[in-house]
Amino acid sequence: MNAKPHKRFPWVLYSLALVVIFAFAFAPIGSVTLCAVIANAYGCKVDEGSVHPCVINGQDYGHLLYSLGVLGWLMLVTLPCGLFAFIVWLIVLILHWTAWQKRVSAGVPPPIPPPSATV
Repeated sequence: MNAKPHKRFPWVLYSLALVVIFAFAFAPIGSVTLCAVIANAYGCKVDEGSVHPCVINGQDYGHLLYSLGVLGWLMLVTLPCGLFAFIVWLIVLILHWTAWQKRVSAGVPPPIPPPSATV
């Protein structure tokens, strides 16, 4: 039986980082979808050419819908940046996982020892 248990690989941190990368890359799709849902629900016209009035409950939301719709063009920046971040994430994950596998198979303890319990 092994006296020292090895630290588990931090899959949760890598998963969280991946979620943040995808949320950043695809955020403009969310704004365009929200714009389309609101505009269709209230029968408003939205395009990238100009702001059209869209009165909902007595207030004009045309400028807000226009801004949400035009934010879709931000995908020209966020998608390539997200792809680059994903590639970097994948390389770091592979390198870290292979080093961790080698360390575990060799029986080497983690580089940072767990804190000792002092009472």
